[in-house]
Amino acid sequence: MKHSLVIPVYKNQDSIEPLLTVLSQLSKELDNDLEVVFVVDGSPDKSQARLEELLPSTNIHAQLLSSSRNFGAFSAIRLGLETATGSSIAVMSADLQEPPELAKDFFQVLDANEADIVFGVRESRDDPWSSAIASQIFWSFYRKYVEPACPVGGVDMFAMTAAFRDHIINMREANSSLLGLLFWVGGRRKFVPYHRKAREHGKSAWTFQKKVTYLLDSIFAFTDLPVRLMIVAGALGIALALLLGVVIVTWRLSGIGVVPGYAGTMLTILFFGALNLFGLGVVGNYAWRGYENTKLRPLNIVSEKKKFNYD
Repeated sequence: MKHSLVIPVYKNQDSIEPLLTVLSQLSKELDNDLEVVFVVDGSPDKSQARLEELLPSTNIHAQLLSSSRNFGAFSAIRLGLETATGSSIAVMSADLQEPPELAKDFFQVLDANEADIVFGVRESRDDPWSSAIASQIFWSFYRKYVEPACPVGGVDMFAMTAAFRDHIINMREANSSLLGLLFWVGGRRKFVPYHRKAREHGKSAWTFQKKVTYLLDSIFAFTDLPVRLMIVAGALGIALALLLGVVIVTWRLSGIGVVPGYAGTMLTILFFGALNLFGLGVVGNYAWRGYENTKLRPLNIVSEKKKFNYD
């Protein structure tokens, strides 16, 4: 197959039938040159049963993978990427909030060799105001502390060439960020705008707790922000201790009453506490560098290689 579409499935039983309907139409528009890889990620509902029941009666070339338990969306998508056979591979969710026809636009860009990775960018959305605000806050933090190149509204749907898929799946990292890896590998990027639809079936499994966990995983996997904060806090603490030391000495020299032992105790606690925090930051910096090496990410990624007059 020339094109593959990876769809992780978790608590999506109500959207399976309409999803297959639009996928059948998408397959026709792509001259049936589409493979759909469904990954049922330990879903407790009847999602798998519905897929097994309905897929045989469609025109969709499909693979159905079932995880032994819920490993998370990142793991499910990785499994789908590993299994996909197409030269262009797109990823979308099963809730139909992202239009499946957007995958066709992605494939056109990749087939024309205009990009290595294509991202869908939300221009507008029909989500409830509470979800929209929470999403805006989450992605603003993500852009500020993890990946400034990330679109303002975040990314839920994307596609890539098989070559860049190989780079992604070769980085065997647990508790990492798929989106972070997509931007980390670089390459030629293109952004395709779309309108995010309201959710019609079921309830989103993307809870606030999962968002916080994902943000923390992204921060620890792609930045040394926590270590730098420790160093800055330690340096500020040392500066504050020295400043207070000058104040206390000035008090004593000017004859202002100071409780006996107070100066020495305060200076000792402030200075060595701040020095300890600063030292932890320095040690943490070395630990971060060691942690970076354990990931075994490639030091360089060649997106294209050509030879001229090479006999």
